[in-house]
Amino acid sequence: MTAFAATLMSEIRSRFAHVESCPFEGPRIFFENAGGALTLNSVVDTSARFAAIPDNQGRDNPAAHALMDTIARARADMATLFNPDGGQFFVGESGTELTFRLVRTAVMGTPAGAVIGSTVEHPASRSAATHWADQTQKPYISVPHDDATGAVTAEAYARCVTPEVRVATILHTSPVTGIANDVAAISTAIRATAPEAVIIVDGIQHASHGHIDIRSYDIDGYVISPYKAFARHGYGVAWVSDRLTALPLEQLAHGPTHNWEMGTRDTGAYATFSDVVAYLDWLGGQHSDSTDPRTRIEAAGRAIHGHEHSLTEAMLHGLGNMPGLADLPGVTILGGPHNPAREGLVTFALDTHAAADIVAALNAQGIRTHVRKADHYSGNILTPLGLEAAVRVSLCHYNSLDEVRAFLTAMKDITA
Repeated sequence: MTAFAATLMSEIRSRFAHVESCPFEGPRIFFENAGGALTLNSVVDTSARFAAIPDNQGRDNPAAHALMDTIARARADMATLFNPDGGQFFVGESGTELTFRLVRTAVMGTPAGAVIGSTVEHPASRSAATHWADQTQKPYISVPHDDATGAVTAEAYARCVTPEVRVATILHTSPVTGIANDVAAISTAIRATAPEAVIIVDGIQHASHGHIDIRSYDIDGYVISPYKAFARHGYGVAWVSDRLTALPLEQLAHGPTHNWEMGTRDTGAYATFSDVVAYLDWLGGQHSDSTDPRTRIEAAGRAIHGHEHSLTEAMLHGLGNMPGLADLPGVTILGGPHNPAREGLVTFALDTHAAADIVAALNAQGIRTHVRKADHYSGNILTPLGLEAAVRVSLCHYNSLDEVRAFLTAMKDITA
């Protein structure tokens, strides 16, 4: 797996806003992508254009027709990116809000039984599952993740799942460790024992780092947050299966059936997602001669994975004569330094330096990272490792080896 060539790297970076500088801070290297990726320039332009349109959807006038066409085109683009077999897409307030809605619908709408999830999950899915399991008096089954690898396996689910399981949640990629879980294998393990379970996946952290292929997962719901996938804040995107939609939904009385959206949604949100898919189509076209959009999307996913793998390997194991994080004395690398499931993220702690002090020192050198604390977001990962906090360095494919080199140089100074 190799990093992008310099010419392509320059083209990629030119398509994003604030690549090299913060509008508040000035020049900086952005390694806080797991908190929110950089935004495509096309998304910025599209947001402004649609924010100025006064017309509403569903009216009999040219503007309303154009808005509805925009939404239809975006849903088609979502299908190209997610590759589902049926079902529908809709947008909501955020990825977390949509995850809660899907889980609530599944738990409330299924017969008596159990709910299953894992200890590796983000609160977006775990809190929703435990809350609604409690409200419906359905036992919650907690599948333990592996502290050493930072992952949960299909085998771990298989040991815990029972025929009474009605709803299951899966985390695709951890925003704390950056380690991806095998969604298809876990889904297969669940269905081997509980074939009718409604399976919902949190894809929020995964979306920017590799291709999504719902058709191969055998699931019922998949949620992402577009601001973590090159779009903007203010909306989430969900895919739901026809089976999940057939459960009782919260809807306006006497309104359209099978409708998940609550109120009038922002057409500009849909339009900006088309910008994301168009960008990935372009990137895939740099790595494939195919005329098929889905094939180009898959090529983009492979290219992104390869480039980010090169960056994380350099960050962990060094670049030239510059030592990597794994070479530092007293270091803990979450998920381990040799983990093939890592997706564009390295989280580490040092015995000799507090995580908050490292983040502050990196900030002082113009390198943006983030401290993860053993709180309600990350305690499930950090506490079993005996860590109160850790430094998260999160990458995306528009980051460069030169930026990794600058980070390693800064770390050498900090730990000298």
